[in-house]
Amino acid sequence: MLESSKVPALTRAIDILNLIAKIGPCSATTIIETLGIPKSTAYLLLNELKRQRFISVDHHENFCLWTKLVELSGHALGNMDLRELARPRLTQLMDETGMLCHLGIIDRESAYYILKIESSSTVSVRSHEGKSLSLYRSGIGKCLLAWQPAPARKAIIGQLVWEKATPTTITDPQRLSDELERIRQRGWSFDNGEDYPDVRCVAAPVFNANSEPAAAISVVGTRLQINDENRDYLAGKAIACAKDISRLLGWKSPFDSLAS
Repeated sequence: MLESSKVPALTRAIDILNLIAKIGPCSATTIIETLGIPKSTAYLLLNELKRQRFISVDHHENFCLWTKLVELSGHALGNMDLRELARPRLTQLMDETGMLCHLGIIDRESAYYILKIESSSTVSVRSHEGKSLSLYRSGIGKCLLAWQPAPARKAIIGQLVWEKATPTTITDPQRLSDELERIRQRGWSFDNGEDYPDVRCVAAPVFNANSEPAAAISVVGTRLQINDENRDYLAGKAIACAKDISRLLGWKSPFDSLAS
């Protein structure tokens, strides 16, 4: 059971922002009816969020997210040392594969891109830094979930809200658990068009100095760019990149001590 908020106004304001982020620009009526907020309270919150530049009103009188969120996300992302450590190596991975590459992290029941290295390929896959990802139907999401401690992994799976986005989407807890075990055994994950039908992705885990999962990196392309013929090759490239980033974070491979 979720703990009730001790600051309900703040919770409602955050709910408003999350709703607009999820469904896009929407009217006050939609916000009030969807969230069940009293009309007078809703307008007070909307006016304050607008005054603080968290939201704005478009020419259709719909509320949309605004510049303050971009400003804050820029500060947050800019202060993440992990991004700057990963950027050169991820850029190299993009050069080697010719494909879009991402760095992602986990936060509760979602994963998020925190770094995007765009490819010059004429075939592109749309994404952006800050984009939230499913933990059960994305390459980075499944990779991050696979290396969570068993109790956390089980708890997260138990809280997932399943949606069959494509014919290949996994929507069964046991099937997902089996898939995560396979990911741990082979060292990388694969998104077989499970979120978007024509998008494929291979991902590998990044570990910190305590050998804990810190992030995951991915190589993303269309079904024409990533296929049965090159998938293992791309997975090897992703694993090598992830290990390099992990070492920058202080992680040591069990084989490092044997080589010294």
